Amino acid sequence: MASLWARLRRQEDNPPSTTEDDLAVADSRSSDGELKKGDPATADDADLNPGELTFDEDTAGGMGRHLGVTSCTLLIVGRIIGTGIFSTPSSILSGVGSVGASLLLWVLGFVLSFCGLFIWLEFGTMFPRSGGEKVYLEAVYKRPKYLATIMFAANAILLGFTASGCIVFASNILVSAGHEATRWSERGIALGVIGFVTLVHGLTPRAGVVLMNALSIFKIVILVFVVVTGWVVLGGHTRIADPHANFRNAFAGSSNSSNDYATAMFKVLNAYSGWSNVNYVLNNVRNPVRTLKIAGPLGLGICAILYLLANIAYFSAATKEQIDASGVTVAALFFGQVFGSTAERALSVFVALSALGNVVTITFAQSRVNQELAKEGIPLPFGNKFWASNWPTGKSPLPGLIIHLIPSVIVIIAPPPNVAYPFILDVEGYPGQIINLFIVLGLFYLRWKKPNAHRPFKVWWPVAVFFLAAAVFLLIAPFLRPPNGVGDTPPLPYYLYCLVGIGVMLAGVAYWAAWRIILPRVFGYELVPRKDKLEDGTVVTVFDRKKVE
Repeated sequence: MASLWARLRRQEDNPPSTTEDDLAVADSRSSDGELKKGDPATADDADLNPGELTFDEDTAGGMGRHLGVTSCTLLIVGRIIGTGIFSTPSSILSGVGSVGASLLLWVLGFVLSFCGLFIWLEFGTMFPRSGGEKVYLEAVYKRPKYLATIMFAANAILLGFTASGCIVFASNILVSAGHEATRWSERGIALGVIGFVTLVHGLTPRAGVVLMNALSIFKIVILVFVVVTGWVVLGGHTRIADPHANFRNAFAGSSNSSNDYATAMFKVLNAYSGWSNVNYVLNNVRNPVRTLKIAGPLGLGICAILYLLANIAYFSAATKEQIDASGVTVAALFFGQVFGSTAERALSVFVALSALGNVVTITFAQSRVNQELAKEGIPLPFGNKFWASNWPTGKSPLPGLIIHLIPSVIVIIAPPPNVAYPFILDVEGYPGQIINLFIVLGLFYLRWKKPNAHRPFKVWWPVAVFFLAAAVFLLIAPFLRPPNGVGDTPPLPYYLYCLVGIGVMLAGVAYWAAWRIILPRVFGYELVPRKDKLEDGTVVTVFDRKKVE
């Protein structure tokens, strides 16, 4: 591991030499082969430019383009593999009622994730900028101005936390130490994790990238070990008496409620979430169009195969009742069943490190999204110029990390952990599906409105239609009453997470209305945008108030 760490560090500190085309990145070519600079789409049609900043302005500042194919693949793997596969299989099984239905949901989640990946590849190669959905919504929904940006900002800032990963880390560390997971012991450890990750990325950015890559490789190794162990169990070479019991009559006890399946699917999709992680940091990617095309399918494909095989391994080693009662430590249960209590504690350490890697990766990407929102001129306390900056190192957005830190701390402290984890997964998933719906609708709109726009990657339209249908189902089904009438987060109402998610989006609408309409009318001014360049080279949109006579 030491030699691997050193090799990764050398790779990040001394990236391969790049050509002028790599650094320019927009690397789209016209029909006559002439290299163009800028977004591939906006190089042909300036009307498609998302937001106020041009491509060159948006990509200025920071560490520049230092992430290659390897780092981007690990960025996706590190984001996807984390808390989900080690923690949520039990709640998914509990929700749908049978092993067969649970495995089908994992397969469906894999299919939906690939459909989403291809849609995001089309947008990401058209607009190779940091920000992900923020950029794509701005390119499509230009009126009313800034409404799409503010609504996305509300979701990204208020729900872009990594509390769930911190909670799983704390839970598994306490299991490994043999201590009872009390309410405040979990919270204290979780707070320490998010604070540590914020400081590493904010003050030592290169070390943060090396740590992120190393933990991603470590997670692949651990998950491969789980899969291989499952093969051994199914072969009858362990103390498990009947490893095939859960696969006989696998669909017995399956739920008949669409609410149960929709809620469980949110957890599956949350476990797969991260396939769009490179889209959030494209300003830091060398030759982003080419890199995105390679790293996206490769990273998601690795995770999908490991996920399906890991679930089979879990179901081979424990009964339905044991898995259902395991909570967020299902992987520890698996190793306890196969190797005994000592191995159960050891695996808990591995799962905790995997959760830490997830937190490190999410925090890295989310801070860049927060920075992009501030660069666009979103009104924030103390002014958006500070939040858009790379203070204090000039290379990493510590202010964007702080924006990410605040809601994470609140979510860790406020609700009890045993209710918080499943509720957090549901709340994160619902508004995400709202955004997904508007993204895929935007894809069809641009195909109709701008059919000749340059698209380095073009998704097959039936794939987009399937993704659209799934998004509509996942938005409607959670409101249908489940058979038990309480859902999976009692004593909270089964529909509460949907209302909270919608409320977050509506809060963005209210914030936009106050900023753009109500306050200017009350105080008699209009907002006039201008661009300002910070000391680290970052270009920011700033709004001046001009008195209306």
